[in-house]
Amino acid sequence: MEGSAALAAVELDPASTWVLVLFVGVLGLLVGSFLNVVIYRVPAGESVVRPRSRCMTCGHQITPAENIPVVSWLFLRGRCSGCGSRISVRYPLVELGTGILFALTAWWVGLSWTLPAFLYLAAIAVALSMIDLDVKRLPDAIVLPSYVVALVLLGLAALLDGTWDQLLRGVIAGLALFAFYFLLVLIYPAGMGFGDVKLAGVLGLYLGWVSWGAVVIGTFSAFLFGAVVGIGVMIAGRGGRKAKIPFGPFMFLGTYFALALAGPIVDWYVGTLGL
Repeated sequence: MEGSAALAAVELDPASTWVLVLFVGVLGLLVGSFLNVVIYRVPAGESVVRPRSRCMTCGHQITPAENIPVVSWLFLRGRCSGCGSRISVRYPLVELGTGILFALTAWWVGLSWTLPAFLYLAAIAVALSMIDLDVKRLPDAIVLPSYVVALVLLGLAALLDGTWDQLLRGVIAGLALFAFYFLLVLIYPAGMGFGDVKLAGVLGLYLGWVSWGAVVIGTFSAFLFGAVVGIGVMIAGRGGRKAKIPFGPFMFLGTYFALALAGPIVDWYVGTLGL
């Protein structure tokens, strides 16, 4: 893919690659467990550190043995050990989804200095998408610090790999997408919120780091996916033309679509032009 050349990685044999993917996947399961806390507490303005996780029905504090990602939920058969109330299946699904996304990221990026930056992207993709679906907003408490984290991690990768051109392209792309989304909000305020504008700058950093093709495809596909789902919602009779649909998940979906397929799409397009 186009992005592979932009993500310098250490060459690993197949066995070592699988070890890396498995290790990062398990790390993703653990991160997913923490993201369940983030998804619930950040929108409510609560600390993600204290108090310890507890049953929302009886207040039973979750023990370490009951907090093993996915496994504990299966062992407890989806019920609280204190009162027997049902534990939502969403918790293990978030953990499993984060683990899979981490593993796929490790497989795509490989063992490189850019891996931590893209794992961070995976983490905020899960957290912000779920929060946006729940409360229809993207909290500044996650989005704004992501600028600093992304710049530091990508900056470190640029320093160690000498890829300053990619960092510069990412910064320019981030500013461009921020300005583009900001203009859209000014033209049609009901179409999206300022949370989407602020998130656009973060995603632009990552897309620009990979390529300009990824920036274009990631931006276009986000609106395409959003439009398709919006039309589907109207056809299903679950909302009219003014129904508010969270756009954050589509921004992430478009970003990952571009990261995965920007290269082949650009190659196909260039080929059709005979260039």
